Amino acid sequence: MAPRLNSISVRLWSRLPAIFLANHLYDALHNAGFLEDEIYDALRESKQRAFHDSPVRPPSHANSAYPEDAADLTTTVKEWMGPPNEHRANGLMAIAAPHVSPSGGYQSYRAAYQALGPDHRDRTFIVLGTSHYGQAEKFGVTRKNYRTPWGDARTDVGIVEELLARAPQAIVEEDYCHAVEHSIEFQVLFLQYLYGPNVKVVPVLCGPFARSLYEGGKPEDDEGVRRFFDALGEIGAREKNRLFWVLGIDMAHMGRRYGDEFEAVADVDEMADVARHDRQRIERMTAGDATGFWDLVQPGHDELKWCGSSPVYTFLKTVPGAKGALQRYEQWNIDEQSVVSFAGMTFS
Repeated sequence: MAPRLNSISVRLWSRLPAIFLANHLYDALHNAGFLEDEIYDALRESKQRAFHDSPVRPPSHANSAYPEDAADLTTTVKEWMGPPNEHRANGLMAIAAPHVSPSGGYQSYRAAYQALGPDHRDRTFIVLGTSHYGQAEKFGVTRKNYRTPWGDARTDVGIVEELLARAPQAIVEEDYCHAVEHSIEFQVLFLQYLYGPNVKVVPVLCGPFARSLYEGGKPEDDEGVRRFFDALGEIGAREKNRLFWVLGIDMAHMGRRYGDEFEAVADVDEMADVARHDRQRIERMTAGDATGFWDLVQPGHDELKWCGSSPVYTFLKTVPGAKGALQRYEQWNIDEQSVVSFAGMTFS
């Protein structure tokens, strides 16, 4: 614990020249890696090298968003999932689930994951997650197995290598964002709960389509994005009977935390209007209408601040003909002044 400043210490510090205090602050920030300088570059390079050299992708949110003890984790996820659902959709081939903390969004996770049945056990799960820190017009992949307290989910390296060969200019190979990103990690947890630790996945982080969002046109106007869509779409068409698609997405982010002037309260006032706009986009998703979905996102540079537009558009473009159903829609006050919306959805 840091020492407390007593009244004498405060008086002494108040007499120090401003230049001394400024230099002291600079040194503290510099040595801690909070400034973009050589220390920061060295720390960043060290972290990226450690991830690159690691044989697996270690869990980044164990003991924060979920228990790090395997037995405790089983108990917790069992509570989140609730009793099994005996009524499942025919021809199910994809779900959309939140990536918000499961403790806040477990009912929407449940609505999505309860739709999966024993017949999906041997599928390879293409997990399209939001890349909160990734490069625009890029997709981040890794060959590493995703580790959780239950064990290692196996990454289908063959599909990863095919994507790299087909669309290298659109892909960040062994993307460090995987090391800290939760949008895929949480999906792996629920898949392992259903099918065991060795479930097979293809983890893909989708960066923002910023060029289209701010300059106009469609995301696939970028050649790299188009080639990635083509490659993933052809893999999906060829392997469709052995694949299953999972979208790790949140929706609107509104309120003070996210730069809005109003205090957001779930389901009332401004958020009631947000719900209406969310549902318009969800309708385009369930219709499999990629163009219609993007036409709602693009105006105002996505004024709803959806944290999932890129994975959604990627899915709708690469899996044409998918028809969805909304199972549950929610808004959650992540703090007293800010709200995140999300949903559980199924696609057949």
